[in-house]
Amino acid sequence: MNRKTVGFVILNINLFLFNFLGLLPAKAINNPPVFSVINSQDNPEEWQGISNRLQQLNVNYCVIPLSQVKNKDDWGKAQVLFLPNVEVLTTEQAIALDQWVSQGGYLIASGPVGNLSTPGVRQLLRKLLGGYWGFSLNTIKNLQPTNTTIPDWVNQKELFGAIRGGVIIPNNSPSQNSVVWNSPDRPLAILTTEKSTLLGWNWGTDTVASVGLDIAWLKASLNRYLRLPTNSKVKLVNPPPNCQTTIITEPKKPQTPKKSTITPQAKPAKKPIKKIFKKRTITPQAKPAKKPPKKPTITSQLTPKPKNTGSLIVSKIITENLIDPINQLEQNVRLDVIPNSNQPIDQKETIILQKELENLIGRLESTHIAALAYNFPKNINNSTTNSPLPKAEAIKTSSSNQETLASNLAETLTKARETVKNIPLLIQQKNYAVARQTWLQAKADLWQHFPINQRLAQPEIRAIWLDRGTIVKAGNEAELAKIFDKLARGGINTIFLETVNASYPIYPSQVAPQQNPLIRGWDPLETAVKLAHARGMELHAWVWVFAAGNSRHNQIINVSPDYLGPVLAANPDWANYDNQGNIIPIGQTKPFLDPANPQVREYLLKLYTEIVTRYQVDGIHLDYIRYPFQDPFVGRTYGYGKAAREQFKQQTSIDPLDISPSQRDLWQQWTAFRTQQVDSFVAELSQTLRQKQKNLILSVAVFPLPEYERIEKIQQHWEVWARRGDIDLIMPMTYALDTPRFQRLAQPWITSTKLGATLLVPGIRLLSLPTMGAFDQLQLLRDLPVNGYALFAAENFNHELEQIFNSTQGIKNEPLPQRQPFRTAAFRYAALQREWLVVENNRQLPISAITTAEFKKLSHQLQDALNQLASVPSTINLITARKTLNRVQYQFSTALSVENKTNPYQVKVWENRLLAIERLIRFGERRLNMRQRNGINVK
Repeated sequence: MNRKTVGFVILNINLFLFNFLGLLPAKAINNPPVFSVINSQDNPEEWQGISNRLQQLNVNYCVIPLSQVKNKDDWGKAQVLFLPNVEVLTTEQAIALDQWVSQGGYLIASGPVGNLSTPGVRQLLRKLLGGYWGFSLNTIKNLQPTNTTIPDWVNQKELFGAIRGGVIIPNNSPSQNSVVWNSPDRPLAILTTEKSTLLGWNWGTDTVASVGLDIAWLKASLNRYLRLPTNSKVKLVNPPPNCQTTIITEPKKPQTPKKSTITPQAKPAKKPIKKIFKKRTITPQAKPAKKPPKKPTITSQLTPKPKNTGSLIVSKIITENLIDPINQLEQNVRLDVIPNSNQPIDQKETIILQKELENLIGRLESTHIAALAYNFPKNINNSTTNSPLPKAEAIKTSSSNQETLASNLAETLTKARETVKNIPLLIQQKNYAVARQTWLQAKADLWQHFPINQRLAQPEIRAIWLDRGTIVKAGNEAELAKIFDKLARGGINTIFLETVNASYPIYPSQVAPQQNPLIRGWDPLETAVKLAHARGMELHAWVWVFAAGNSRHNQIINVSPDYLGPVLAANPDWANYDNQGNIIPIGQTKPFLDPANPQVREYLLKLYTEIVTRYQVDGIHLDYIRYPFQDPFVGRTYGYGKAAREQFKQQTSIDPLDISPSQRDLWQQWTAFRTQQVDSFVAELSQTLRQKQKNLILSVAVFPLPEYERIEKIQQHWEVWARRGDIDLIMPMTYALDTPRFQRLAQPWITSTKLGATLLVPGIRLLSLPTMGAFDQLQLLRDLPVNGYALFAAENFNHELEQIFNSTQGIKNEPLPQRQPFRTAAFRYAALQREWLVVENNRQLPISAITTAEFKKLSHQLQDALNQLASVPSTINLITARKTLNRVQYQFSTALSVENKTNPYQVKVWENRLLAIERLIRFGERRLNMRQRNGINVK
């Protein structure tokens, strides 16, 4: 008798005994499973814990391997489907899941479900679950009910224990937020909809939650949809197709290291990384066909809806720049106001709605004041001290300027203020849909009254990322010149030209293995430098640093999606790895170089030195100056390159692969080691390149994650680079689809005191952003203490936005803040004086404090000091200007903080304008010291 037959007999004997003892109904042998559990091949390490808990659940279940799911029938016949920590689903599986739910199925999911899937899959899963996993919590937290009234299905004491979980971000679909974490801001821990339950932790992981707590929550979740049987668990005698009662994952046997050959087409090894470090050779990728394929159009396509399949929307966005961590960051600060939604609005949201509308009213008024001030008569060339603007007493307002504030603007502002007052009343009356609609209408009306046909912008950094796709599409100098003409007319003064992408330079390099195959017959970098300088613009070479390839770019150039790029193909020992031995982390698209490898660093230094010595670029813009995204609390870590492991082992006698996040001190040491690799490279790069080109500006594109979280997840500590003076400009990627979200992302860094003298230039993503939404975000920045912005990217710079820019900021012969910080400060202070005169003459604010003879005298002294510093940058003039500015700031804030309660927004704007000038002076001081050492003048 074979093992299978013996097992069958034993199982039947057990079922007979259960039945005999009254523990099982007579027909239990034919009972269908209560629910199905999906086993993902991507979490074999977690499956043992998941399986152990399922065995103790005491209900009948079925295990379905995810790899076998191709259509809706493959999900099984059970009413409820459980997806424990399933991070990767294919588009085919997501569509099948949507169809299965539409036919009456219920979902339970846990952990970062679908987070490593494609954007279209994530969108569909968020619709099905009502939200998604946002980010891991750094510490263990207790679960607690959202309200004092607890739903029946969670009214059990054993459910509210301690867990190491994550924050759930809800969509705007109908949902119930029944359970939160016991943090001050009470982030969501469990999200439920009519058809789904999403648990905010990795279910089945011993280091996350206890066995009892996991089992209690799964039972409670199942009881939402069906009444669980009280009998003991049994295994199915006749399971349905592709259903197993258990899946055993045997530990992998150690393998003797041996020499292997990996072609670019092969997928990265998935063996534990400890066992894969051996001599590797990567066969160079065959050259693409002579005729390159057309670049995919960047569109959002909807999959046709099949008959009788329920609601199905799968977005297929083909773009290299849709970076999911950025999207998630935006979702963490979202505040969506959905028209006609009658969902209740709580007190906190009420206050937020009022505050956002008040801020928009303030921005609109501030923008009109700036426009009026800009159009005051001024004579730049009449001063013997090379003053950029005349003194304040020479400026007179005219009746025509006062008339620009038309009666309809006043009426719109009055109506908007009434809306602010009425929102709480509408909510108190439970007219939630009316409150939202009224708020949205007020916002739309205010947007319509922005003065988009008047000059209003003062000197600032106006940068844009000119992406590789746009360069390739141009194809030659004549077409690229049209793009530069358009940007120059709009007042853009700084171009970040994508020069090195996925290890391919766009120019013919003598250092890099291969020029980008999409560039044929011309040198875009040489052309761009010439075009920019002819138009008074700066050209900065935008380079990828540690990201060495891109599977999406591979598709465009017609090579295998798994190709690791020309640099790693030639130098396989330079590769970095995750803790599972993958060069490309699961769910991501880019392999990375090992920053700890001396040969990697030497190569990158040579490449960037080549750029700054062969071409007259004004700066180098660093992108991907980090490690790939990780989450150590769910077992996703990265940085185990050969060189990194060897160096760390030499320092500590410990292989970093033997360290887990639960070993707090060792893990912090390993994290600090990786962070230091990036920090030291930035310092070395800065020193090397500045020796080659004294006037070079160094800038970085960075993630605006909180400092601690950013170091844990990507080892990017840009505050250190800023304080050391390694870089000049920081571009945080504060991308958001509306101004409130943008402000929540950008303001913490704008107000940061950890950046030394480095200038912060927030990034605005134009993709899917309404034109007036983009303009509104610009005006927000102009009201905050910053000196510019950066737009992502040129491919999304549409004609409507071009027209607005031509009217509002298409100004010539302005100083560039990064080149002439002192002269820019003088310009901006003169503009601030004109704003004070506009308000004084129009009697808009009771600002008697700044109209006194004493304050005007001090204001004139500051103007003279700034003009003198701009003309003769010296230590004594710098000290004089800074002291005088400090006196103006002090008198302004102390006088107006008490007097001006009628318009606190505008008073704060003026304080921010003074702070922006202070930051320009600090930046100029650092550049002055640096250039004086190098014998270079600065203004």
